Amino acid sequence: MTLKALSLLPSYLAFRETYAFLRRSQWWSREELEAYQRAELARLLDHAYEHVPYYRRIFDERGLKPEDIRDLADLRLLPFLTKEIIQNNLADLRATNYPENAFEYVRTSGSTGIPMGFYYEKGVSRAREWAFMKAQWDRVGYRFRDRCVVLRGHVVDSAESRIFWKKALFGRWLLMSSHQMTEETLPAYIDRIRSFRPKYIHTYPSMIITLVRYMRENGIAPFPTVKAVLCGSENLYPWQRELIEDVLGCRVYSWYGNSEQTVLAGECEESSCYHIFPEYGIVELIGKDDQPLTEPGAMGEVVATSLTNYICPLIRYRTKDVAVSASRSCTCGRVYPLLEKVEGRLQEFIVTGSGHLISVTPINYESDAFENIRQFQMYQERVGELVLKIVKKPGYTDRDTERLRQELQWQLGDGIRVGICFVDSIPRTAGGKYRYLIQKLPIELGDLHAGVEAG
Repeated sequence: MTLKALSLLPSYLAFRETYAFLRRSQWWSREELEAYQRAELARLLDHAYEHVPYYRRIFDERGLKPEDIRDLADLRLLPFLTKEIIQNNLADLRATNYPENAFEYVRTSGSTGIPMGFYYEKGVSRAREWAFMKAQWDRVGYRFRDRCVVLRGHVVDSAESRIFWKKALFGRWLLMSSHQMTEETLPAYIDRIRSFRPKYIHTYPSMIITLVRYMRENGIAPFPTVKAVLCGSENLYPWQRELIEDVLGCRVYSWYGNSEQTVLAGECEESSCYHIFPEYGIVELIGKDDQPLTEPGAMGEVVATSLTNYICPLIRYRTKDVAVSASRSCTCGRVYPLLEKVEGRLQEFIVTGSGHLISVTPINYESDAFENIRQFQMYQERVGELVLKIVKKPGYTDRDTERLRQELQWQLGDGIRVGICFVDSIPRTAGGKYRYLIQKLPIELGDLHAGVEAG
């Protein structure tokens, strides 16, 4: 066996073992899954107490031992973990029983703008993650041999090179540069996708929206080989799902997770509810006063404990993501806990003049008022005021401005004053993502439960 093959062996084994396990465990009973979580949690807490200085200190300060946490509900004996705490204690969150070359440093800024570093286990964490993703995509029929177009923030080459895509994964994946998708280059993108004949498109919602809007406006036929669009890493809004499915004539499949690898949930072949992987982590939904929410249909913040990362354990991690618990079971046969929907980050709510919050999820960006707009982005830095930045299409007039102001005022209500300004372009993030709302006001969980309006 070559040196390169030996270096890839841990990744291969981690993937194979995890994937084989998930093929079985997805059909376990609720009792079997709960027993698995209890056992894995006990193992994680023993490890954290013995080998992670931060958690040894937390347990000792509270006079606790790992065996004091006998059930999932007992997790509340431990404090929440925040991005700020991770920032300030990262050295003490490293497990001492791993060699230095096993640590892979990962950094993310997130939509809150708070930079944060943490660690994966090199050669293992990403392979295990891919096993979970493969288990999700199995539900819509994905196989390794299938061709897949990837539109997820890649920069394939410099803009001057005019090279917008390249093949990967033995030619089965076509990685396409998201930063170079413009009105001028979109016809070439569409032609290349059509000639590549993919079965799936793996994408950020905002990326595929750019593509399908252009196709709709120019009467371009869908790709006949595409079976499903796999959307993740950004919130998928109802209007986006409807537009993608209408233009491409195929299923949109969405999932929810984070770079910290504390929670992963995805839709199934039967419904659009997010099925939380209990093998991946323990998920709590908390409301005001940081108390757990148990009622179906309740909206709260996702707090998650990773069951897969021992090199840098994240226990009761506050994600700042807002979700709604499901009030129904799924007919697919999996008894995973469900989320009805994921509303996005706390920073993706608009604050009205009275201090209430409006979710951007129900806002209809496909109404006629947006017809002559190329791009747009909302911006808020004052309570009760919202600025809409617009990139105009050639046919835009003052009448469009008035229609747009009236439409947003109708959708958002009298608690928001809408201002409009014109810009030449709206930049994506460094990772190629597109943010529909730049929220500069600090929003906490208590604000969410002070009052939420549907928009």
